[in-house]
Amino acid sequence: MSARRRLLGPGDVAAESHEPPQSDRIVDPKDSFAEELYGASLRPRCFDDYVGQERVVENLRIAIDAAKRRGEPLEHVLFYGPPGLGKTTLAGLIARELGANFRPTSGPTLEKPKDLVGILTALEDGDVFFVDEIHRLGRVVEEFLYPAMEDFQIDFVVDRGAYAQTLKLPLKRFTLVGATTRAGMLTAPLRERFGIVHHLDYYSVAELERIVRRSAGVLGVPIDADAARTIASRSRGTPRVANRLLRRVRDFAEVRANGHITAPIADEALEREGVDALGLDRIDRAFLQTILQQYRGGPVGMGAIAATLTEDAETLEDVVEPYLLKEGFVTRTASGRRATARAYDHLGIAQQAPAQERLL
Repeated sequence: MSARRRLLGPGDVAAESHEPPQSDRIVDPKDSFAEELYGASLRPRCFDDYVGQERVVENLRIAIDAAKRRGEPLEHVLFYGPPGLGKTTLAGLIARELGANFRPTSGPTLEKPKDLVGILTALEDGDVFFVDEIHRLGRVVEEFLYPAMEDFQIDFVVDRGAYAQTLKLPLKRFTLVGATTRAGMLTAPLRERFGIVHHLDYYSVAELERIVRRSAGVLGVPIDADAARTIASRSRGTPRVANRLLRRVRDFAEVRANGHITAPIADEALEREGVDALGLDRIDRAFLQTILQQYRGGPVGMGAIAATLTEDAETLEDVVEPYLLKEGFVTRTASGRRATARAYDHLGIAQQAPAQERLL
């Protein structure tokens, strides 16, 4: 059976000063359909083509091989980590390696138990049922999923009171693959029903350089090694961002350099996109400027930052903040977010003394 893949692609992030970020984003969980098509076309077709996450891939290959030898479905799998690191791609590769159908959906679309029942009853033996944003499942739907994961059956309660009866509808044995950017929001009962749990971490520049060169080959774009390194170093440790930046540099190169991507062309293209040498874009810099200038370096709550930027607090927390934390531009404290000396240096803003010191 052929594996069916969900067409999820890279997103965007950017905003000028305190204007609401719109179409210039290079990282965004809300991708357009066109971007999904692009992203799907660049995805690896087998584990051998998958770059990075070596420990995760090796453990998955062992688990898949063991399940195939026993003639059993693979245990349920949970992937968690920042967006754009390959969770959907790995789910599709699992289905391909198992020779199974790939049945994708997302947590927000499963609003009622009947939405879930229609999918579960249509699954065949060994199918891979992929739920993206699984932390956004409603409580009733989640509880409905427990017996399906554990016993491969659905429990229906018929009638009420003294006449209530529980009917059990058997299901084919399947593998549920869940993906989330917010593992802390998963309930303990749901998390404990996954037999295989893997955290996906940010990629190194060397790994991203390999991804950029592979993607350039798929797109048929000539690229110099130092140009691939330039794109990789500004990709925030995220393959999705690397592929998006590559496409934008490709467009610029087609107009200004006969399609050949060199390091100077990549530099100029990325500067025009508002992506600086460390991979920060306009929304990242607006986030930091808000803390530095309007809140004197912090501490400040995420709600206040989101209100100032007219952006959704959850998006800032899931998409923007993780990279800034990783690179040491901000820290989290009990009182809120605080900018570091590196943030002042990078934006060229003079560091102000704390308010208490200014009063002395």
